[in-house]
Amino acid sequence: TSPASTFSKGHETPGQLRDAFINEFGATSLTNIAHHERRHSWIEIDLLALMHNVRTIKAMLSPQVRFMAVVKADAYGHGAAQIARAALFAGASDLGVATVDEGISLRMAEIAAPILLLSQPPVEAIPLLLAYNIVPAIYTIEFAMEYAEFADKYHMEAPYHLAINTGMNRIGVHHDEVIEFVSMLDFHRALERVGTFTHYATADMPDTLDFDVQYNRFVTVIEAMREAGFDPGIVHACASAAALRYPKSHFDMVRIGIAMYGFSPCDEVRGKLDLRPVMSVHARITAVYTPNVGEGVSYGYNYRSPGGVYVCTVPLGYADGLSRSLSGNIHIIYNGHIYRQVGNICMDQCMFEIDMRSYDLPAAPRIGDEVIIVGEQGSAFSGIERMCDILHTIPYEVVCGFALRMPRVYVQ
Repeated sequence: TSPASTFSKGHETPGQLRDAFINEFGATSLTNIAHHERRHSWIEIDLLALMHNVRTIKAMLSPQVRFMAVVKADAYGHGAAQIARAALFAGASDLGVATVDEGISLRMAEIAAPILLLSQPPVEAIPLLLAYNIVPAIYTIEFAMEYAEFADKYHMEAPYHLAINTGMNRIGVHHDEVIEFVSMLDFHRALERVGTFTHYATADMPDTLDFDVQYNRFVTVIEAMREAGFDPGIVHACASAAALRYPKSHFDMVRIGIAMYGFSPCDEVRGKLDLRPVMSVHARITAVYTPNVGEGVSYGYNYRSPGGVYVCTVPLGYADGLSRSLSGNIHIIYNGHIYRQVGNICMDQCMFEIDMRSYDLPAAPRIGDEVIIVGEQGSAFSGIERMCDILHTIPYEVVCGFALRMPRVYVQ
């Protein structure tokens, strides 16, 4: 016999009825309704593809070269903790983040691998670095001394990677001033230089002249440090493009971001490695209309029905990373075939068109049918690279955008 209901037939207020409902249904049961079951759009993250990409890239490295998995920006929208675990399982040794909070999140997820903060945080964050074992980049004397003194006060070491500016002119000690800089630091007993690195500005560009200038400056600095008796620690310079194009620059470690997620970092290496997309974007149809000839669809009516078409709505818009500038220029996959997105993309929704006379349409589209915005099904493919061409941007920006509020589902 089922337990008696906590509901009564009196004159309870709406708030009292909600409380009674939660009590009977169960607060835990509410929490257990998965995020991807709360909205008809989601991102799928293929962890097997991620691990495949890590192993494929590692295979082109010398065995002694370390692999840093760059998981900043929530692993480019893929989910930092899950991606970090998969990358480490596949052979990565280190993790790279952009903010202190990103590093803390990994530690809270019980990830113990070395974490490099790829920038220098505010001095106020120094206690967090030491508490969570996050190693910062350093490039100013002021921060280095604060870091060292604070660590020494608690009888701790202050590990860091020295950032060198070889031409990117973003962060780092100028390459001509490195010896003077490390001379001012190395007296302090708490400071421990565990690595030295730079970053290339043009490794993904066709011309190699500027890359060679930065490479030669970096090699010269590392040699000068060693000649002066300063151990540079782990030497690293390559992000994805440089790692795939310039094996001479692998040094002791490479920092792999975009290639790990299945994207070619530049045209020069496109197709040279079997990299598999890790992210795909899915949704379900939430409405189906058959507008008459000339009827408009979405804001501005920049699309009008030719008649004889289904116009299907899916709950995915520019607030989810599907830029409004893509309106009318992309395709959506349904039942293994591609169909044109029509009308202006809205904040939360967009529409696509299916010709009723289409030879490849087995039946009328229905509410609840799944579609693919990014990914493949059979021979149909809809890729992020096409969106990048339209938007004049790079995959980094687009994949980060898709993670703004859509839930992620991990598959393997």
